[in-house]
Amino acid sequence: MAAYNKFQDFVEQLALAKHDFSAAGHVFKTYLSNAVPSASLDAVKADLAEIAGGNGYTAGGEDVQNTLAEAAGTATITGTKIVWTAAGGTIGPFQYVVLYNDTQASPVDPLVSWWDYAAALTLQIGETFTVKFNNGDPTGTIATIA
Repeated sequence: MAAYNKFQDFVEQLALAKHDFSAAGHVFKTYLSNAVPSASLDAVKADLAEIAGGNGYTAGGEDVQNTLAEAAGTATITGTKIVWTAAGGTIGPFQYVVLYNDTQASPVDPLVSWWDYAAALTLQIGETFTVKFNNGDPTGTIATIA
């Protein structure tokens, strides 16, 4: 299972009301990277290189179709699974799946978190890579805030 990590700046941006995780709120996307993230230094998408688009991977990543629910003082953010399939060539290499806010304009594209897959992966033609948040299918928990 991939290890979840949050960017430190996300905490400040959350407190400054820069993120709206509700279904009608901001669009959050995941993208693939092979650059090592820095929890303390990376704050926006431009700080952390994305792999090149093509062969079944769209530059900018995929919408996680996030929703937010609260119960007993705990907010749960969920997202739908993302599937990339290599076609016409390879996708990668990549080791990290990165979540960012694609709607927020200031700062532009703030980073939220990343998942480390421990080793670089390259999808060969016909191979797929699926991101299931908290192993949910079709939706799963991205994060909880208590």
